[in-house]
Amino acid sequence: MRLRRRGEAAPDRDVADPARGIELRGVGHRYGDRVVLADVEVTLTEARVGVIGANGSGKSTFARLLNGLVVPTDGQVLVDGLDTRTQVRAVRRRVGFVFQDPDAQIVHPTVAEDVAYGLENQGVPAQERADRVAEVLAHHGLAGHADHPAHLLSGGQKQLLAIAGVLVMRPARIVFDEPTTLLDLVNARRVGELIAGLEQQVVVVTHQLDLLDGFDRVLVVDRGRVVADAAPGPAVTAYRRLMADR
Repeated sequence: MRLRRRGEAAPDRDVADPARGIELRGVGHRYGDRVVLADVEVTLTEARVGVIGANGSGKSTFARLLNGLVVPTDGQVLVDGLDTRTQVRAVRRRVGFVFQDPDAQIVHPTVAEDVAYGLENQGVPAQERADRVAEVLAHHGLAGHADHPAHLLSGGQKQLLAIAGVLVMRPARIVFDEPTTLLDLVNARRVGELIAGLEQQVVVVTHQLDLLDGFDRVLVVDRGRVVADAAPGPAVTAYRRLMADR
């Protein structure tokens, strides 16, 4: 082991390597005695990654592992080389998370206040904070609702607000956990188009299989294991075959 010389700066353990992507190394997770995930070994570097599986398959736990909302019982999750167990703050700056139910994510009374919340926690100066909030609200059609009570928005508007609250933080990667499940067809399509247009790497857990059109890669999770890993067409075919046998 190399010893530091006197006066030499300590190494920066938060130095990230974006080329590494998201790595799950021998990952398993249990809730008590119940095994939810086991022996997951994948590296995610593609721009668009989908995750599909039956209810209770473990896919939502998989999603929460990617930014440290859940830490593995076994194995290791790395984001750009940073460990979600020991470097969670740095990880969450890089990976945003959008929940299925936007009410789980909206915490402030008005639309603008809610979007600004994460920036306040990061100590972003007031003027920059105001500019970034205004920009993201305008981009997603919510500028006219800035002072509107967040809880009075429609379901589609709430999901856009939840997404805006993540985008304003400018993460390099975003995980979506069933972002269209609670939406009607019009708003589901709108959210799908929004996701398709993002510059960030996205990982999308979904039951809406047509949302995966144009994705680079799709994982099929079944009974806690990744049982298929392919382009959307072959992965969806494998998933349909799996469900037909139940």
